[in-house]
Amino acid sequence: MDVISSPEVAAREAPSEGAGNECASLSIALAGSGGSGVMTAGTLLLDAAARAGLYGLMVRTSGPQIRGGEAAALLRIGRTPLESLDDRFDLLLAIDWLNINRFADEIPLHAGSLLLGDADSGAAPEVFLETGTRSVSLPLKKMVKAIPGSWINMVALGVAGALAGLPAQALEAAVRASWKRSADALEANLKALQAGIAAAADLPALPRLAPSAKRDAAGGARWLLSGNEAAGAGALRGGIRFVAAYPITPATEMLEWMAPALTRIGGSLLQAEDELASVNMIIGASFGGVPSLTATAGPGLALMTEGIGLAVASETPIVVVDVMRGGPSTGIPAKSEQSDLSFAVSGLHGDAPRLVVAPSSISDCLLTTAWAVELAEALQAPAIVLTDQFMGQSRAIIDKPEAEPVAPRRLVAEAHTPDYKRYRDTPSGVSPMAIPGTPGTEYTADGLEHSESAIPSSQAHDHQLQLDKRERKLMLHDYGSRWADVEGDAPLAVITFGSASGPVREAIARAAVQGVKVRLVVLRLLAPLREAAFAEVLRGVERVMVIEQNHGAQLLRHLRGTLDLPGRPASFHKPGPLPLRPAEVCAALVAWAAIGSAQKEKA
Repeated sequence: MDVISSPEVAAREAPSEGAGNECASLSIALAGSGGSGVMTAGTLLLDAAARAGLYGLMVRTSGPQIRGGEAAALLRIGRTPLESLDDRFDLLLAIDWLNINRFADEIPLHAGSLLLGDADSGAAPEVFLETGTRSVSLPLKKMVKAIPGSWINMVALGVAGALAGLPAQALEAAVRASWKRSADALEANLKALQAGIAAAADLPALPRLAPSAKRDAAGGARWLLSGNEAAGAGALRGGIRFVAAYPITPATEMLEWMAPALTRIGGSLLQAEDELASVNMIIGASFGGVPSLTATAGPGLALMTEGIGLAVASETPIVVVDVMRGGPSTGIPAKSEQSDLSFAVSGLHGDAPRLVVAPSSISDCLLTTAWAVELAEALQAPAIVLTDQFMGQSRAIIDKPEAEPVAPRRLVAEAHTPDYKRYRDTPSGVSPMAIPGTPGTEYTADGLEHSESAIPSSQAHDHQLQLDKRERKLMLHDYGSRWADVEGDAPLAVITFGSASGPVREAIARAAVQGVKVRLVVLRLLAPLREAAFAEVLRGVERVMVIEQNHGAQLLRHLRGTLDLPGRPASFHKPGPLPLRPAEVCAALVAWAAIGSAQKEKA
């Protein structure tokens, strides 16, 4: 295995993407102490960008205390859909300097960046000035004091929005649409917004973004949502009507969004006393005929494993959404890392086949979670959905996803089915599932091994038959083309998954400009792996690189355990909490291609 790395400095010292009067995308960081409203300002800035016809992405970051303390909203806006932060930020606007130096690695600047802060809050930290960044003092506190009843984050919103070239009407419309306080307070803060817009006229200019008139194919408005909200919407679209869960960062927002949404469509959400209770509650609800789901993070998934094994043995469909975070143990709750993969695909005791899927973007969280529900219901198996903190807690402007029909539960046993056997050994491996109370179809579902008639059994024949049946139904299912997204046909191939897909896709586009052509395979179905489909996708590939965000190269190890990858696979992997950035991945791809060329010449 070749491990490819690239110097972090190279990503910071490269010229900014938008050097000139206009740029394809602009990166803005708003930072301040807890309570200063930077997240609100960032959300409104993203809303205004959507109203101006642009796309955008906002990533939340905070200190280790999760609530209170320092916080920053990291935004990137542009003319095309965005799935990754850029390498550096063009603007850092600090409402105050409280512990902002902790974000130095997360908010890299460049020589053309603009650093704005209030001199009354002290001097800017030296760590942000090392790249020659332009630093300008802005009297934010005095400006807000001059407008009674106003908030400092509204001044900051006006400054940042104007520097980004967003229309004042879009900024004002975003504020008005979100306002829930008094009319007097609204007027005061609209004045603060205008004061910020006016102040920006005297500041050094940033590259400007020209608004785009592009809308989605259906002609409707774009959606602005987080990955957690998208996964929740996908679950409902797939047919989920019961959720039991215990709050945990960074999955809690999904549950908060689903609670009222479920009520509106006749479903319900129950907050369980812990993760063990929640997974067993959804198994019971699903056994009763109601498609069910829970959402958690790594520590919660660890507690749920025995329950997931019960769902495997009893062939009860459930969906578990794991919003991955830095680990192990409590780890880094508010930062992203793709480090639950090995546990998700191999973490149950016994031979326990299960479905593991991973959306590739915030938009795909909706479609893939809906697909997970469809698969779980069709195959009567547990499905684990691996999102992560980056997608789950980030917000993005996306094109409205196409509607998918709700797939009802399949193969439901009819009343008085002759010779009904719940676990009959069928060619597909899937057998009719009776809803409790259906006359003539009574059976017991538990964790004991059983015969086809659901009678507990320790006989070798029954154990072998049921193991084969549970495996066969997952291996024989037709997953169609959704198991992976494949782009390009070059002899060099990159395999990745989840939130790593955005920066990898952008890095491949940059590498192409340098003459390096790469085939991209973004995995959506991580278990079971599609061996024959993989062989077809990799036909003509000479070398493979696997790119992921974890310390142990978990995806590469998972693939090598099942597949014959061509050549000597290379690995580019690093843990969180810092996200993968396009420049570092591009540098790794170019270096990898050069190594291959040199080896060919020697041969």
